[in-house]
Amino acid sequence: MPIPGHIDPVPVPRPITEREDGRIDILGLPKKQIASLFEDAGLDKKQAKLRAKQVYHWIYHRGVSDFEAMTDIAKTMRPWLAERFVIARPEIVEAQHSSDGTRKWLLRTADKHDYEMVFIPDADRGTLCVSSQVGCTLNCRFCHTGTMRLVRNLTPGEIVGQVMLARDALGEWPKGRMDELGDESESDYTADGRLLTNIVMMGMGEPLYNFDNVRDALGIVMDGDGLALSKRRITLSTSGVVPMMERCGQEIGVNLAVSLHAVSKEVRDEIVPINRKYGLEELLQACADYPGASNARRITFEYVMLREKNDSDEDAHELVRLLKKYKLPAKVNLIPFNPWPGAAYECSTPERIRAFSDIVFEGGISAPVRTPRGRDIDAACGQLKTAAEKKSRAELDRIAAEKQAQLEAE
Repeated sequence: MPIPGHIDPVPVPRPITEREDGRIDILGLPKKQIASLFEDAGLDKKQAKLRAKQVYHWIYHRGVSDFEAMTDIAKTMRPWLAERFVIARPEIVEAQHSSDGTRKWLLRTADKHDYEMVFIPDADRGTLCVSSQVGCTLNCRFCHTGTMRLVRNLTPGEIVGQVMLARDALGEWPKGRMDELGDESESDYTADGRLLTNIVMMGMGEPLYNFDNVRDALGIVMDGDGLALSKRRITLSTSGVVPMMERCGQEIGVNLAVSLHAVSKEVRDEIVPINRKYGLEELLQACADYPGASNARRITFEYVMLREKNDSDEDAHELVRLLKKYKLPAKVNLIPFNPWPGAAYECSTPERIRAFSDIVFEGGISAPVRTPRGRDIDAACGQLKTAAEKKSRAELDRIAAEKQAQLEAE
């Protein structure tokens, strides 16, 4: 795999390491593909379709990962499934809790690569920040994750698995009716009353550089027979991969967030290097053309506040001018910079951030200041960088072993 470049670092696809036991992981696969695998393994077409429907329901409505627990499947069929297939959640290596309620998990794939996810609770919602890649290729200079090298794309199962693990931790698996399996619908599994209500593809990696896997994973998350979360509750954040933005709107249809962070070519070239390939004007035009964007579904522009770099009154006025020029239904999230060791920037002062926000608001565009969350566990925006790079492999293995022993004791 080549070392990622600074301007257009598209990862080269490579196969995921196969499981040592030879079983096929079906987590993250659509119902039709599961049925096809069952048919290939020896079931007739009708039987394969029925079993796929049952298994899909148990995975996504009940949170079950053991075929033996699927009580409406014949006892003789369950060992047959378990010999050939597996429902493998990512391994939790470490879980951290912030003093403000934010939770961060260090996860490990079956082929031993580490990545992170974060849950942010609020009074009226709970947001899961989901990763799309192990590492990142974009090299944004203000972002700690951007200092990592890309290892590989996450699979649909590894992306969906993050949502599953969050529901495990929050105890939020719905209790569906098994006597009338065919009658269950999305209305039985709304997010109302749950702690986990929203998903943001803002974790490690650039989602649009892993488009197919992200699309397929979110398809299951939004499927009424899957995790049944409305597309209105899902936001995908991109640093500006312009050629993929229209496809994102058409094939996924979720809310769009754009990591803007600067209003001049010079500054954005420096802090978001992909700007050298897809410039501001091209990016904003792609936002204006984004399918489904409207005043009811505004595009969110993320803007990290860097002291004496992008935070002047002139920058604020230019931001308003640009958004109005392209007639964008927009909201601006102002993000106080979250420092990390070796960072080249400092956070703007609270007074400067407030003045910047006031100018944008006066221009008729909403510009709230995001409250930093999870800073004490390096879970805040721009801070994600797997603890695997901070801890030795032996220490991580020890933590994992202790966790496993605790689970067995329970």
